Amino acid sequence: MIIVTGGAGFVGSNLIKGLNDKGYTDILVVDNIGTTEKFKNLISLQVRDYVDKNDFIQDIVRGKYENEKIDVIFHIGACSDTMEYNGQYMMNNNYEYSKTLLHFCLRRKISFIYASSASVYGNGVNGFTEKAECEDALNVYAFSKMQFDRYVNRLLPTIDSQVVGLRFFNVFGPQEVHKGRMASITYQLYNQIVKDGVAKLFAGVDGYKDGEQQRDFIYVKDVVKVNLFFWDHADKSGVFNCGTGKARSFNDVANSIIKAKNQGRIEYVPFPEGLKGKYQNFTQADTSKLLNSGYNGGFMELEESIADYCSYLDKNKGYL
Repeated sequence: MIIVTGGAGFVGSNLIKGLNDKGYTDILVVDNIGTTEKFKNLISLQVRDYVDKNDFIQDIVRGKYENEKIDVIFHIGACSDTMEYNGQYMMNNNYEYSKTLLHFCLRRKISFIYASSASVYGNGVNGFTEKAECEDALNVYAFSKMQFDRYVNRLLPTIDSQVVGLRFFNVFGPQEVHKGRMASITYQLYNQIVKDGVAKLFAGVDGYKDGEQQRDFIYVKDVVKVNLFFWDHADKSGVFNCGTGKARSFNDVANSIIKAKNQGRIEYVPFPEGLKGKYQNFTQADTSKLLNSGYNGGFMELEESIADYCSYLDKNKGYL
């Protein structure tokens, strides 16, 4: 059996699609659908069962899965709202929950591949390499991810089963409809262009020209490839960046959508006061460690991936 936490979410459901494409259907989905429409992400997928995330962690503690044959746990689930300020809630969700699953996997010698975040690099002034001196946190979400990565790194020298953390950079692609205001800039700009014909980007700030803030945008299909690579190479452990290694501007994103849709223009709006000092103007993964691990699956170019994503948005409202 394969377990995917956050399996009804954006990255998790794409990962299940990748597993289905390889013939795997014995998959337990763990999530908290609540009042969202995340259930729509599961409609086209083949899985064994679904369990609520709170019931799942209680079952882990009570020993329900001690005798189950589990090949891997992909721990993708987390509270990813960077505007959530309840530190206790965030740490319980993203830190304590993750530690419980980690130790279950270590005891059973089950591969544990989990989602970290590029937010652990703060404003990026110290670079984007998997080193402690590069780490910082602009919000409690980033702090929760950073603390778990540090916890894992302290344990790694004593671990004899696979543990992999993947620091996702700016992921976009199908199945993110439910994320609303936390959905990727690609999804938001697509909808703006379809609705009004105008893509609204932030004006220049901190020395950046209008729309020239840059991020390492990675297509969700490439994120899936990286996850599956590590599962296929159980001898590889560590915390790795999961980005393309190539920063692109928000102007590039908007222009790629405009080209794919053959409509629209860009308009610049004032940079929000509330985001000043809490915003990453530039991200670019140092992919050396990832590539040195043996990953050679490559990454789609931004224009190609946005055109592919737009086809999902056009034909199926953004679902697989």
